Amino acid sequence: MLKFRELTDCAELFELMQHPDVFPYVRQKTVHFDEFLFSTKQVIELEEQGNIISRTITNEFGTPIGTISLFDVESGYGFLGTWLGKPYHGKGYNQVAKEAFFSELFFELDIESVFLKIRKSNERSIAAAEKLPYAFCANEIRSELLAEINQGDVEYVLYEVSKSSFQLYLHSLHAPEFEIAYEAQLEA
Repeated sequence: MLKFRELTDCAELFELMQHPDVFPYVRQKTVHFDEFLFSTKQVIELEEQGNIISRTITNEFGTPIGTISLFDVESGYGFLGTWLGKPYHGKGYNQVAKEAFFSELFFELDIESVFLKIRKSNERSIAAAEKLPYAFCANEIRSELLAEINQGDVEYVLYEVSKSSFQLYLHSLHAPEFEIAYEAQLEA
């Protein structure tokens, strides 16, 4: 589902990124393939330096369908950026990719919190964030950060996924299994 960024995936990803329903929401926009190739090389280099964490999202056949990245990594925090090609919208890939990415970030790479900075006008992404059981609106508790990201012309809402909220979510998925095992021990 996720793999390290590779230059060999650039042709497929570039074509998917150009769709008008995708392009406006991509953080690293490029209009020419050679720019996208150069941008991907930079992402790979920045990851080696510890400034970004970026993966290619693939479908069940290993075909590249989008990217997921943690930008501006600093002191255990960063900003999430993700996009999927239009043919893959609404098919569940986004949630699966996020869960795999968050597992890597929180349990392998010592990230403490991930921020989702979403344009107020991007209703699709806001609705997707609201569906994530481990994400919470951070506009009030992170008001200083919200003010900082809203200094430009575009207005954002801020969501957060903390390591603890993601752990609670994972625990809730497995809690019924533990309860059944516990009850079986009591009955024995």
